[in-house]
Amino acid sequence: MKKFSRLVLAATLAVSMIFGLTACSQKPAEEPAQQAEEKKPEIASIEEGKQGYFVDALWLKENADKVVVIDARADKEYAKGHVPGAINITWQMLSNMQPKQGEIGWGVVLGKEELEKKLGSFGIDGSKDIVIYNDPKGLGEDGRVLWMLRIAGLENTRLLDGGYPMWLKAGGEESTDVPQIAAVDFKIANYNDSTLATTDMVKEKLGTAKLVDTRSPEEFEGKTDHGEKVRGRIPGAIHLHYQDLYNVDGTVKSIADLKAVFESKGLKPEDEIITYCTVGIRSGFTAEMMRMVGYENVRNYNASFSEWAGTDQEFEK
Repeated sequence: MKKFSRLVLAATLAVSMIFGLTACSQKPAEEPAQQAEEKKPEIASIEEGKQGYFVDALWLKENADKVVVIDARADKEYAKGHVPGAINITWQMLSNMQPKQGEIGWGVVLGKEELEKKLGSFGIDGSKDIVIYNDPKGLGEDGRVLWMLRIAGLENTRLLDGGYPMWLKAGGEESTDVPQIAAVDFKIANYNDSTLATTDMVKEKLGTAKLVDTRSPEEFEGKTDHGEKVRGRIPGAIHLHYQDLYNVDGTVKSIADLKAVFESKGLKPEDEIITYCTVGIRSGFTAEMMRMVGYENVRNYNASFSEWAGTDQEFEK
């Protein structure tokens, strides 16, 4: 009887040890509060086809100290608050603002030597990736700055998808501090202005290249203007409002959706295309978005309708 009791006791101990080990091997369930803390903000990630042109806010939060961040908004907006460490570089700072609107050369990207000096004064030497942002409610100034930097051979340039509002939505910090900039001696190794169209080129290409007017419907129809000498459009132009390239949340549309927008306007990847607006801002952004989805033969008419109208070229309403 004693022997039987010892066997029962040993069996009971063995079973207890097995259950004990099993219980120890299981991880305790996370508390709801802990799970909530670890959940990341719902910010859309960048699809593969856009990664050569865009980063998202979460990526920038993790990498801001490794890149040059450019705020392309007006100085008064920059002063109210910006991404910590961001440099304020507006499109005007990299453009010829000496002429008046309508005069030849107004608002056109600086030439190679002037561009080198200006970028060097901002401490840019091309060694770091560059991220540019704006407010999507603007005129596509970030795209215009990117277009100019790529003329300067800086291909390591991308835009912040959703701009500054998305940065704040992702929980990004806001700063009013202006960073100290150490000027550098920058030399452009691969200057490339093949993406720029001039007034003479547009005149020569009338009837052969497809001209894309990226201004508002009211400007296209000659009902309003942005300071141009006359109201109207370049003869034969196709209307494509640059705002049609954005989603409601301010991010740029998917590759598939962008292609659909361009195709709906009768634009094909093999077409020769020249975009324009008032002074190459909205059209610079649009040209880069077209290039991103495979439209390789697209140029931005930098002087745009301001110079076209100012030099008394033919127009229509």
